[in-house]
Amino acid sequence: MRKLIPLFLCAVSAPALAADLPAEKGAPVYAPPPPVLSWTGVYIGGQIGIQSGQTSWNRYDASDTTFISSEDPYTNNGVVGGGHIGYNYQVDQFVFGLEGDVEDTNYNGNGTSNGNTWANTTRADVEASIRARAGLAWNQFLLFVTGGGAYASFHVSAQNPPGVFYAGENFGRFGWTGGGGLEYALDPNWSILIEDRFTDYGRYTFYTGTENIHQDVWDNRVEAGFSYRFDFAAPPAPVVAKY
Repeated sequence: MRKLIPLFLCAVSAPALAADLPAEKGAPVYAPPPPVLSWTGVYIGGQIGIQSGQTSWNRYDASDTTFISSEDPYTNNGVVGGGHIGYNYQVDQFVFGLEGDVEDTNYNGNGTSNGNTWANTTRADVEASIRARAGLAWNQFLLFVTGGGAYASFHVSAQNPPGVFYAGENFGRFGWTGGGGLEYALDPNWSILIEDRFTDYGRYTFYTGTENIHQDVWDNRVEAGFSYRFDFAAPPAPVVAKY
């Protein structure tokens, strides 16, 4: 019995002694959070779409004082596409920016006077705009509105009678444009977008020699595009804790 008691005490105390021994553990593994997507930065891209609009026209005498007739408006249609460049700056969920674009187009249409004595044709070749942008970002989405100034290079022609060329002229028109769209970030640099924008080029007077034609031209375009954003203003890397 005297021999068994020391053996029993050793067996009972062994786990407690093992618990007091120093243990070696590696540092806890730290997984840094994913980088926060930022819309801040310079970006470039391209876009393509369709546009549809209208030309309203009135006829006056050569002195431009005597009204002759108000003709039925005619529809213009075309395909438009080009490139854009811009800059965004993000504050919390709000994104502010400036964007410019230059586009080629075959936007055109024609109409005949009510008396079938004249025909009028409108065609645009090049369009451009510079616009402010403001949007609300959440996750990878950016919902935005845009608006600013627009420019287009037009060619108009008059036929008298219809089918027989009478006079033509090239001219540029400034106007305003506004709309909105949705942009989706594929990753921190690449994004795709869709935009709907209305443009009004106001009134232009086309002097044919015997009559003057007052034109009001507008269009609405829907375009899809892409942008590449440069990392000039990328957010700082997250701080990694050390143990």
